[in-house]
Amino acid sequence: MGSPGPARPRLPPAIWALGFVSLLMDVSSELIHSLLPVFLVAGLGASMLTVGLIEGFAEATALIVKVFSGAISDYWGRRKPMAVLGYGLGALSKPLFALATTAGLVLGARLIDRIGKGLRGAPRDALVADLAPPAIRGAAFGLRQSLDTVGAFLGPLLAIGLMLLWANDFRAVFWMAGIPAVLSVALLVFGVREPEHPAGQARTNPIRRENLARLGRAYWWVVGAGAVFTLARFSEAFLVLRAQQGGLALAWTPLVLIAMNVVYAGGAYPFGKLADSMSHRALLAWGLAVLIASDLLLAAAAAGPLLWAGIALWGLHMAMTQGLLATMVADTAPPDLRGTAFGFFNLVSGVALLVASGLAGLLWDTWGAPVTFLAGAGFSAAALALLARRRT
Repeated sequence: MGSPGPARPRLPPAIWALGFVSLLMDVSSELIHSLLPVFLVAGLGASMLTVGLIEGFAEATALIVKVFSGAISDYWGRRKPMAVLGYGLGALSKPLFALATTAGLVLGARLIDRIGKGLRGAPRDALVADLAPPAIRGAAFGLRQSLDTVGAFLGPLLAIGLMLLWANDFRAVFWMAGIPAVLSVALLVFGVREPEHPAGQARTNPIRRENLARLGRAYWWVVGAGAVFTLARFSEAFLVLRAQQGGLALAWTPLVLIAMNVVYAGGAYPFGKLADSMSHRALLAWGLAVLIASDLLLAAAAAGPLLWAGIALWGLHMAMTQGLLATMVADTAPPDLRGTAFGFFNLVSGVALLVASGLAGLLWDTWGAPVTFLAGAGFSAAALALLARRRT
């Protein structure tokens, strides 16, 4: 009988802790964001274009800030302080949503919240890569993403209960979001220990030309793929508005994000593990095919089984691709440039997200919801064709 192969490494406790940090902050954020599109349109009289631009500017801000936070964490040689700063800023922003009386003030609160997300995102992802053994890196990113996404459906679920309890009082619900945000920061501060880095290692500016030259062709291909994926997938706010258009009551609109994120959370870890053992390009292609199917269903119906099937497929697409793209960035970047690598990846994706969300809002206002989702399917099909042309 042959000797057994080497045991599969176990995920470090700090990976679990980072997952629960993400879970708590996502409960806080989604408690607000699951209601925010409806609050803007029904409560403040904003247009669909305004919603799209707010979402696009906010998310693009977060992704652009990641460039600088990631580079600083590489130069400093430490990830955790930047992550703590980012999560702390996110917690401090939550009361501003309850105080907002205009769309402009909502945009301001959203930008502060997303700056916090930008400050923590790249250092946290680099920290996951630093902590996880290479053989299970996909599983580590999948687990963190899965726990993050559990928070993304617990938040809307809590929003439904509080909206029903408090007779659709948006502001009262928004005030409650600060509690899980504070708990998230506390867990990060006391529950995560950063691994030791080699002593005496010289630190240079990570965005100098000679350092950027170390980010090779494989890495930049991943950056391009992430940008095309983002163009094909605009903000989930439009899923919420599509369901409301179909007659879903205000208090129940968070069900959209709950349904999407239940599928996302359930699939992220298994697909992360799958990414450790199968072709990344093939898994990306399947993810795009699922997104095309989702867009077609959402274009066809604003209510009933087709709508909910489209929402579920959207979540499945996210589960298949988001942790995978993070794993691909980590695998193709030098260890001492991982923060910078995640930062540039998200900068390019941020610009794409701004374009995608603004275009989605404009298409919706001009030609209606079906055209918006058909355009998403078209971008996805183009991305799938480009992916099919890549030989390696």
